[in-house]
Amino acid sequence: MKTLKDYEKELSKCSKCGQCQVACPIYKLTKNDCTVSRGKFIMLHGVTQGELKLSKNINKYLDMCLKCGKCSDFCPAGIDALEIITCAKQEYMKTTFLSKIINFFQSKLVFSNFIKIGELIFRHSEQGLLRNKTLGMTECEESSYITKENCLSVMYFKGCVNKVLPDSDKYLKKIFEKSDIEIITPDFDCCGLPFLSEGNLERFEQSAKTNIANLNTSYDYLVTDCASCESTLLSYKKYFDCNITSEKLLNWGDIIALKDLKFEFKHPLKVTFHKPCHLKNDSFFEKIIQNCTNVEYIKMNDYDECCGFAGSFALKNRGLSKEISKNKALNIRNTNADYVITSCPACILGLKQGLFLTGNKKTKVVSLLEFLSIADKVY
Repeated sequence: MKTLKDYEKELSKCSKCGQCQVACPIYKLTKNDCTVSRGKFIMLHGVTQGELKLSKNINKYLDMCLKCGKCSDFCPAGIDALEIITCAKQEYMKTTFLSKIINFFQSKLVFSNFIKIGELIFRHSEQGLLRNKTLGMTECEESSYITKENCLSVMYFKGCVNKVLPDSDKYLKKIFEKSDIEIITPDFDCCGLPFLSEGNLERFEQSAKTNIANLNTSYDYLVTDCASCESTLLSYKKYFDCNITSEKLLNWGDIIALKDLKFEFKHPLKVTFHKPCHLKNDSFFEKIIQNCTNVEYIKMNDYDECCGFAGSFALKNRGLSKEISKNKALNIRNTNADYVITSCPACILGLKQGLFLTGNKKTKVVSLLEFLSIADKVY
């Protein structure tokens, strides 16, 4: 793993053009240059030059980041702001007693036991139906992405939330009941995003290597229904030798669109879609909705703007989190949708926060899999 000093050249590349200001949801609210990547770069460059120390105040601004990656997308110099902020966070946390407490709770033994306790508390009688089983199917349509003639082998990365609340099993069973698809669910660790966010790179490395080892087998696609997991898995190649690529790593929405499944709803419904920050490609959504009878899609304004949750950000920056969620909720309300659909468990929490704060009791927040599973017919 690199040190902050290793990023000195990258920090010097920042021309202070301000494009990150245009992209950053936090800057749009605060107008504080320290909250945007160029302001952070100035401070961190001072640290590498020995002019500043990684202080509690600098750490406050490191935490004032949604990890959405939009600043990097807009950066003309191509600077990976998230990678630099993560490294700085790690170096700061090494100097604090708090890091020892956080590292204890994020250790594999403690963290995995929390997940197991959650599974025991929330387990339903239907859970686990898909684990290591093949769903029976009648046909598998050809696609340029599908390499097997009759059966698609899918490695399912559930993520931590779906391990605790594994309703996705029964959603998938309903959706793919008449399709030929094999779903394999190894004992994956957490994707590692919570560890990265807290600068716990040692634990991130441990989880990543566990997951990479689990992928050392034959499969057509690695699939997730969490955009944050998807983004983190793709980031492994920055740190480790692995063969996870955007061509092999898909969202369940991609698989459903490729299968060209049809969904029939008896009663007319209006839906809108929230694109998670970490979801790079959402082209599957409109194709799926076109295959839904009695469903009208209304695209909200700024459908791809952050929901404001972003994991620990919502705990450390409650006021900002609420404001961003409220802005999102107002755009949802303007669609008058019955459902707002997304493909990230954390975004579900952020969207629910916004709807609660704006008093919207009409619109229900659901994952894509949950929404499609309530269809009266799937074929």
